[in-house]
Amino acid sequence: MSNTKSRKVTNTQINESIISIIMLQNKYDVLIIGAGPSGTIAAALLKKKGYHVGIIEASKFPRFSIGESLLPQCMMILEKAGLLTAVQNAHFQCKNGAVFEYQKHHTAFNFEDKFTPGWDHTFQVERAKFDKILADEVEKNGVEIYYQQKVVDVDVSAQIQHIKTIDQHNVQHQYQARFILDASGFARVLPKLLDLDCPSDFPPRMSLFTHIKDNIKTNAFDRNKILITVHPQNRNIWFWLIPFQNNKASIGVVAESRYLLPDIDPKTQLKKLVYETPGMSCYLQHANWSETVQSIHGFSSNVKSLYGQGFALLGNAGEFLDPVFSSGVTIAMKSAELASTALDKQLRGQKVDWEKDFAKPLQFGVNTFKAYVNAWYNHDLQDIIFAKTQPAHIKQKICAVLAGYAWDSNNDYTVHAQRKLARLAQACRQL
Repeated sequence: MSNTKSRKVTNTQINESIISIIMLQNKYDVLIIGAGPSGTIAAALLKKKGYHVGIIEASKFPRFSIGESLLPQCMMILEKAGLLTAVQNAHFQCKNGAVFEYQKHHTAFNFEDKFTPGWDHTFQVERAKFDKILADEVEKNGVEIYYQQKVVDVDVSAQIQHIKTIDQHNVQHQYQARFILDASGFARVLPKLLDLDCPSDFPPRMSLFTHIKDNIKTNAFDRNKILITVHPQNRNIWFWLIPFQNNKASIGVVAESRYLLPDIDPKTQLKKLVYETPGMSCYLQHANWSETVQSIHGFSSNVKSLYGQGFALLGNAGEFLDPVFSSGVTIAMKSAELASTALDKQLRGQKVDWEKDFAKPLQFGVNTFKAYVNAWYNHDLQDIIFAKTQPAHIKQKICAVLAGYAWDSNNDYTVHAQRKLARLAQACRQL
């Protein structure tokens, strides 16, 4: 009888010990929601500082994602995070500039001819492979990633933050952290759970996109540059063509929702728009469209605040502008860099002003890109890009922004972007 009682006590103690170990394992200095570029950059930077970092990712990697054309500014941040070598070793398609086409107009920007010092090239990447490389690398460095777990609830308090998730087997998990970084991208986990969403300044737009085997003839196209093409009859419709290795490419169209009809097959609609655009039709005359065409509706987003008690929002979880200048991943990486620096101070007991140390510095570059996006859609920037004459020193300053150096306060085309672009466009129209 006593032996049985003793055995029951022992089992209870074992179960309690197991629970204690599990809870201890699920306690972190920082928990990051999302294993995309902003999440892995933040994890790498914080891990280098010695913090216990975990990532909760809803998907199973590799997984498809757009945002495939990086900007040179990304290279510095990848290098700082210790992830650049792994990316370089993957031998992605080099990117050294951008080409813009509209009717018979053709303008190229070469990143080596830019105002701001820094990297003059980057990569065009298939995000499924790129994101997995970053995630695998941070795992090697000791960051724990929990795949296929969806965050269903959060509780942010003064000291400890709590996260509840459900995995692919419908099993619930609980985690604790001193701080949460939301790098969930378009899923926008914390903005939805904490009621932080607010309307974007941009009208609702829609994008159709896919990967193709482009079969573009050698020397007919510069694969080291992204191609942005404006529709010949409607300047508010534009296409991207992002070349990868092995004759693969990402192709997409962006337009206000009224121009892309939901009751028409997406592939039929995308191909129709491509092949009624002379330049695109010529490049892609032998393309193989075997993959599914996907869509995103109303992708522009904004929030009431980029931070709060116990959390901060990174990249698209905070604000997404528009894909036209490939700014999304760059903003995501920059937000991770700024947030990691501020969070390191806070976790070491120093006083941090998140508005001054994170939100305002991040917003400086975001506002620069926003001015360029607005100028693109009101045609100021299109008139500048396709002007007959382009003063070299001004083109270099615009090129620096297109290369991602939107945080360079020495460039007056970042500090006074909206006013400068409007005046320059007016001068271009008078030529």
